[in-house]
Amino acid sequence: MTILLMPHIEVCDVSLVYDTPSGRVSAVEQVSFNIEASEFLCIVGPSGCGKSTLLNLIAGFLVPSDGQIRIAGEAVRGHGLDRGVVFQDFAQLFPWRTALGNVCFGLEMKGIAKPQRQDIARRQLALVKLEKFAHSYPHHLSGGMQQRVAIARALAYNPAVLLMDEPFAALDAMTREELGFELLRIWDTDKKTVIFVTHNITEAILLADRVVAMTPRPGRIARIIDIALARPRTIEMEFSTAFKSYSDQIREVIYHGASRA
Repeated sequence: MTILLMPHIEVCDVSLVYDTPSGRVSAVEQVSFNIEASEFLCIVGPSGCGKSTLLNLIAGFLVPSDGQIRIAGEAVRGHGLDRGVVFQDFAQLFPWRTALGNVCFGLEMKGIAKPQRQDIARRQLALVKLEKFAHSYPHHLSGGMQQRVAIARALAYNPAVLLMDEPFAALDAMTREELGFELLRIWDTDKKTVIFVTHNITEAILLADRVVAMTPRPGRIARIIDIALARPRTIEMEFSTAFKSYSDQIREVIYHGASRA
């Protein structure tokens, strides 16, 4: 007997329209795709195409005008602790809390006792290689270190899904690359389902199992591209023929072939 597995996340004909002083804006339009459990999916597209809007819909921070999003078969009706979120802005950390205190926050919301939550938080800081900075405040940490704390905080309460909205965009190129591979190392430890929004095509190919390429507003899916590069990923892959082929496909879809797609 064949057992059919349910996708972890289902985005079904989702649209979002909102009013502005200049008129109605269609941010995303009839977007549909599935995400399997433990999949690393990247969403790319030009600025203003609705990438972050789509992520916020999956997070439950926004409500679609039409369509439905389901996680593990249940309709999304707001944000829940089954989803951890990491944003681009370093200000997401509480400046009055140490790194340890920031990572403990979600565990406090879950009612975890102090000794246990501190133990969990220390393990997560060790996972992102910041155990020696547990008692440092955000203003004492570099941008890359702050993002590591943000990732540790999002992982601490063990969400099934990790949603990341251009988390490395404000970092320099070398730090961004380093954190990308660090994220893959962390993902490989427990294989959470990850949705990662980026405008960087190279970053998307290096990270993803599949890349969703979106059209300019109103945001639609132009194409979903399977990335068949071996894991673990390495920097040397950027110079391969396959990598260049993926990059050319994505650029063609986003910048030239959206209407045909």
